[in-house]
Amino acid sequence: MPELSHSLLAWWEVHGRKDPALKPWMFTKDGRWPEPHEHLNVLECWIAEVMLQQTQLQVVLPYWTRWMERFPTVLALAEADEQEILLLWQGLGYYSRARRLHQGAQQFLRTYGKGLSDDAFDRWPRDLESWLALPGIGPSTAGSILSSAFDLPFPILDGNVKRVLSRLSASSTPPARNSKELWVLSEQLLSREQPRNFNQALMDLGATVCTPKNPSCQQCPWSEQCAAYASGDPLAYPVKEAPRELPFQVIGVGVVLNDAGEVLIDQRLNEGLLGGLWEFPGGKQEPGEAIETTISRELQEELAIEVQVGEELISLDHAYSHKRLRFVVHLCQWRSGEPQPLASQQVRWVQPQQLKDFPFPAANARIIAALLARLHPEEGTAAA
Repeated sequence: MPELSHSLLAWWEVHGRKDPALKPWMFTKDGRWPEPHEHLNVLECWIAEVMLQQTQLQVVLPYWTRWMERFPTVLALAEADEQEILLLWQGLGYYSRARRLHQGAQQFLRTYGKGLSDDAFDRWPRDLESWLALPGIGPSTAGSILSSAFDLPFPILDGNVKRVLSRLSASSTPPARNSKELWVLSEQLLSREQPRNFNQALMDLGATVCTPKNPSCQQCPWSEQCAAYASGDPLAYPVKEAPRELPFQVIGVGVVLNDAGEVLIDQRLNEGLLGGLWEFPGGKQEPGEAIETTISRELQEELAIEVQVGEELISLDHAYSHKRLRFVVHLCQWRSGEPQPLASQQVRWVQPQQLKDFPFPAANARIIAALLARLHPEEGTAAA
């Protein structure tokens, strides 16, 4: 284990992603990689680690930059409006992370007081249990925050690390069912003298060398000790779960306009994958049902309104981790009934130009663009 640890750190000194433009939260304010036991801004590390859950570094960076400009302190985040938070998060996916960050900041202030500043290192918790008590933080995120900000010896086990360690040990069990053994291995490998650098090196190895599809085994510092490499087929690891067919659903969506040219949107309930976001109303198509009937029925059931379903605006496919959806979107004209939030938090009539001020799921961006192009075709022609 010490030999593996030392060889990884030596590789990282030469090949690690030590660019302040890539990971600004990992550098001191004067642009240096921190010395051992030199502290970093804890809030910046916290936000980055939550954003990096399920999301790649290059995607996270512009979101993190905008977020820290808008919410530079725990207090600013805790006191923010949830809709502003969701709007700032829009496009990053897994929106429950944003809501939990908001809740975590509020819980943090209740526990540690509003006087906490981002450089008050003596008052930030340095134990795993305190971080695990916050919403949306698991053992790997907590360990990464503590090792990054304080250079404390806590192991990590994110997606990259699971892949690296599964290959190193040629584990015959899929990572999702082998987390206990992988945690033990991560703990055993961890450098107690340089935990910050080691954890960063482990993540960098997975991101740049031990990649999912085309691992660069000849450049890997662990190739001589890697059981997957020795097997002659490193791509056989990590062992995958048996593939399962994702359910497919067709969703009828109504873009409802009234006589004033306003469009109707509703806010989803806070529960679930896209909780708190706004959307155009609609729902699942029943077997044998025409899509126009689906839209008319769903709008009556969910909003208590009657509409005339008009022409198709756009059709688009969108895949989630657990299902595949096809959205068939029709323009609709409101006929009667005061819209009621029977299956949502609230409903609003808004001007089409105001849609950009509301946080929508990613799939809705193309619907909005299609609507604006239909309403103002001359603007699209001018832009072209």
